[in-house]
Amino acid sequence: MRRIGVIVNPIAGMGGRVGLKGTDGAATLARARELGAQPVSAEHAARALRELPEGLELLAAPGTMGTASCTAAGRPCATLAISATGAEATRAAALAMQRAGVDLLLFAGGDGTARDVLAAIGMALPILGIPTGVKMQSAVFATSPAAAGRVAAGYLRDGLLREAEVMDLDEEALRDDRVSPRLHGFALVPRERALMQACKAGASVPDEAALEALSRRIVAQMQPGRLYLLGCGTTTRRIKRALGFAGTLMGIDVALDRRLLAADVSEAQLLRLLGQAPATAILGVTGGQGFLLGRGNQQLSPAVLRRVGRENIMVVAGAQKLALLDPACLHVDTGEPALDAALSGYIAVHTAPGRTAMLRIAA
Repeated sequence: MRRIGVIVNPIAGMGGRVGLKGTDGAATLARARELGAQPVSAEHAARALRELPEGLELLAAPGTMGTASCTAAGRPCATLAISATGAEATRAAALAMQRAGVDLLLFAGGDGTARDVLAAIGMALPILGIPTGVKMQSAVFATSPAAAGRVAAGYLRDGLLREAEVMDLDEEALRDDRVSPRLHGFALVPRERALMQACKAGASVPDEAALEALSRRIVAQMQPGRLYLLGCGTTTRRIKRALGFAGTLMGIDVALDRRLLAADVSEAQLLRLLGQAPATAILGVTGGQGFLLGRGNQQLSPAVLRRVGRENIMVVAGAQKLALLDPACLHVDTGEPALDAALSGYIAVHTAPGRTAMLRIAA
């Protein structure tokens, strides 16, 4: 019988909707809870587990670190005895699962969780990430929780593996508005392309002039009395600078009448503002990965997106960035499969003044 290990980071992703850049560290977690953040990783993990075929043996970390998600998914499991807490518990569970001889380790979390798993077992065991964090730069994650379950099922059939990067951003640097990525190593993951996200890639120099001109055009065409929700990343930051303010690199800013109305907003702030005026959301594309939603911009929650409407989402990206996407499609991972499906289909991506490319959004 094939054996799957299950580890869930119960606090991963809690900071997303409240405008924090992650939940690493006791102080950040406490702040997230003060702001009303709710756990999201348990249900994400359960969604992945529901996609697994019958007849598997699941070995889970205890309580909210695994067993609870198995129970929610209706999947019986054996439970590890782990006495450690926090990141050390993740490392201890990963090592115990390696020793138990699981065929694949499924973990739910973000880049920090991937680093802990890598530190414990290296390349001794195939791993697969269920995306529940805020940023997720690493190439060890599936494109969505359900996709993770399908990738795991495919690996159990064919047994094909490849090496993938484990990356992470310095969260303190992010809070100082600096992007500081680092490669922490490589892990073995299932050899799947369409359902796995790529490693985060940087901006392309050939796109610079076109995007600067596009930013000025977008600002010139902004409608009075309309909110503009400006997404995170360097592409949308050009629009913020064209409006006359620096903007938040890894957060959502709101402009009204070509002026900054609110900076680095949370989901709750966005919902209050959307009750006052119609809005357009301007989103960039994550380089190398093709994500529009669900990677670093969880403030744009399902409730916010429904208020905005798909017809009021504008996508901006450099033509070279789009050309490097493999496969050539965009991704959304809002946390609600029904909304992801509603957002799917073709969308125009603005690459320069008067120029667009049509790309498919794959849920």
